[in-house]
Amino acid sequence: MEAVSPWKRTEPRVSQLSRGCGSGAEPDWERRDRAYRAAASSEALPDSPRPVSSGIHVVTWNVASAAPPLDLNGLLQLNNQNLKLDMYVIGLQEMNSGIMSLLSDTAFEDPWSSFFMDVLSPLSFVKVSSVRMQGLLLLVFAKLQHLPFIQILSTKSTPTGLFGYWGNKGGVNICLKLYGYYVSIINCHLPPHMDNNDQRLEHFDRILEMQNFEGHDIPNILDHDLILWFGDMNFRIEDLGLHSVRESIKYRSYSTLWEKDQLTIAKRHDPLLRQFQEGPLLFPPTYKFDKNSNNYDTSEKKRKPAWTDRILWRLKQQPQDSSHTPSLPAPNFSLSLRSYVSHMMYSISDHKPVTGTFDLELKPLVSAPLITLMPEGLWTMEKDALISYSLTPGFLSSPWDWIGLYKVGLRHINDYVSYVWVGDNQISFSVGLNQVYMDISDIPETEDQFLLCYYSNSLHSVVGISKPFKIWPRSLFGEDLLDEAQPQF
Repeated sequence: MEAVSPWKRTEPRVSQLSRGCGSGAEPDWERRDRAYRAAASSEALPDSPRPVSSGIHVVTWNVASAAPPLDLNGLLQLNNQNLKLDMYVIGLQEMNSGIMSLLSDTAFEDPWSSFFMDVLSPLSFVKVSSVRMQGLLLLVFAKLQHLPFIQILSTKSTPTGLFGYWGNKGGVNICLKLYGYYVSIINCHLPPHMDNNDQRLEHFDRILEMQNFEGHDIPNILDHDLILWFGDMNFRIEDLGLHSVRESIKYRSYSTLWEKDQLTIAKRHDPLLRQFQEGPLLFPPTYKFDKNSNNYDTSEKKRKPAWTDRILWRLKQQPQDSSHTPSLPAPNFSLSLRSYVSHMMYSISDHKPVTGTFDLELKPLVSAPLITLMPEGLWTMEKDALISYSLTPGFLSSPWDWIGLYKVGLRHINDYVSYVWVGDNQISFSVGLNQVYMDISDIPETEDQFLLCYYSNSLHSVVGISKPFKIWPRSLFGEDLLDEAQPQF
């Protein structure tokens, strides 16, 4: 029997999410957003920004408290030389959330985050944000060159277990701006078991409803240009018996199972849920397996296989003049699915991981970093160093902004070697140009490649990155060379 979608019961409440902040006045973000998009849409401008093409790899995996395996190359597609990736979005469920593990992970990076950083940082990927709620973890990595165009707006946790007081189930969210576009990323873990489909949909509704953000600077969830929603959604296959399901899997007759998939059924009933797209399920159901094998559950319970692990996305629909005209995504922002697969080679859990690889095409609303910075002259280990930077008109710096010195291959924004406060270390400024110094005691005595990042305290993001440079021993150079004319902006 087909379940009735709870969206019908909550539609008036949920639909408020798409109507802004609830007041009659136009929100600040919407007014600015319209102006930015109008400028980006103008093809006649000679300095119109070039389109940006980005590859995004999304991972969802219920790891069942397991430690990371030795090799994640297949999961992360690291051996695919033809695949150009710019971002990794990784959601894990059922990480070890025992008391001792949580205490350790609070003081240090959890083993999974550390493992992903170890693998991705040598490839110039930087962890730009993360959020954890008990066993749920969401990580976002991006190529270094994209950092000045990614602004982290909010991270949020929505527990739905134990009437909303316990985080064993629920969702975690990262809200960001990517080249000026609003993107919301949600990793969730919904209630299990065949008979809890209504509860799953209610939790889905609850997580969506709670993604409303205070203030006028962030739009409500349905006004985001892109929502990526994935996780262990726990939807099951109805009506068909265990033998029928396993026979369909054996002969790859997946279409027989699609019609009985609870998420597919729910989308038939609900217009809003139908706005969330999904790729074709052309891989075997990802749950439940015996651990350390590719065999479906052989325990006494013999749980029926199901596609519990899913990746959905929703593009913002543009309003149309006529109610008979279908809404379309924004013309300057598009997302297409390249692949949607499971990875059978990983057997540490009773779930198989699922990945979705996307091609994102956008016309930037922001095409230049807010800060341009560079090291002045040759940096040595035996002399105070000078940093010059210029601000984009309209950007307001703060005394709490800082500039970090990093080794090339940084793992995350707090992975600096040293840093200086912009307010404390400023020595000169003029129209469009500022200079700060770094004390000799903060300069590392190692001949590695380094770079500088400007961190905005108000935007909670990196807004400028220098080109890589080297710090030299002073003994290699004479005074004349060190005092040569400095490069200019």
